[in-house]
Amino acid sequence: MHHANHWYGHANVMSRYTGLAGIPRIWGYLQHGWNSHDGFAVGTAFAPGFPKFVWSESVARRAWAAGLRNIAVVGSPWSYLLRLYGQDEWEASKPRREGTIVYPFHGWEQQNVVGSHADYVKEIRAVEGDVPITVCLYWNEYKDASVRRAYESDGFRVITHGYRGHMWRDTDQEFLDNQLREIRGHRRVVSNRMGSALFYGASTGAEVGIYGDPMVLEAERAILGGMQRQQRMFPLMHQPHVPIEMARQWAREELGMDELLSPAEIRKTFGWEHAQRASGGERNLVAEGAMGLAEDHGRGPLSRVPTDDKAARDAADEASDPS
Repeated sequence: MHHANHWYGHANVMSRYTGLAGIPRIWGYLQHGWNSHDGFAVGTAFAPGFPKFVWSESVARRAWAAGLRNIAVVGSPWSYLLRLYGQDEWEASKPRREGTIVYPFHGWEQQNVVGSHADYVKEIRAVEGDVPITVCLYWNEYKDASVRRAYESDGFRVITHGYRGHMWRDTDQEFLDNQLREIRGHRRVVSNRMGSALFYGASTGAEVGIYGDPMVLEAERAILGGMQRQQRMFPLMHQPHVPIEMARQWAREELGMDELLSPAEIRKTFGWEHAQRASGGERNLVAEGAMGLAEDHGRGPLSRVPTDDKAARDAADEASDPS
């Protein structure tokens, strides 16, 4: 099935949660990120008869309104990861968190971001003050030395969580693990646009905020409604300091944190009933809940950043792939 199911290690998280030995293909389409539309990338070609697995009832309603059918709510992979890592127990331990992690609005392989990173740096420093600041760039911007320098020049720590993956290749299977580790280490999670990272941050009890030049994508897709739709949907999220409990409630709703399935239900829903179980049973990830937050897990330059030639080959592969 669709290779986007494996982006960011989503299929890996679901497989781990269900106690499987490998990572089977999901028989359907799994939402791979948050948006204000139907939860899927614009232009996704859905094969007839296969279900669309979305994170929450709110996304399901938007998808239905957009004309999609055969929709099933399964909860977000992030929500399952929080269970694997014992989020409630971790919060009850009152861990130390400091500083701010920033997620600038990012582009992707076919659309770059238009906006000033230098101006955003000034706004970040003005709002956050003299605290440790980590800037997490999407791989597309991270490979651009000039973008990294814009943030490093002001003393910001610059990292990336890894490579999303494409056509079942080069996926950083621990992308979400890396993200959870970093978010848990910071008191605040901010961005200049709404996105998955803000809801992820709020779900862990971090304070969140949105401010600064929102930037735009080249040839931004009108069907997504831009930042204007996001502001209409979540007006109170668009401020530097969002009340924590308010943000947490929205995160619960959008991430489907109250919609999670049991391991057996996931195996049945995803067509994994005959997949091989892990021989040693499920890892006791709750016992690993500290996740080495005292260590610096920030990444240096990616060991494998796709080149333009590789992206072109991948696009050709995708065009010829029958699934």
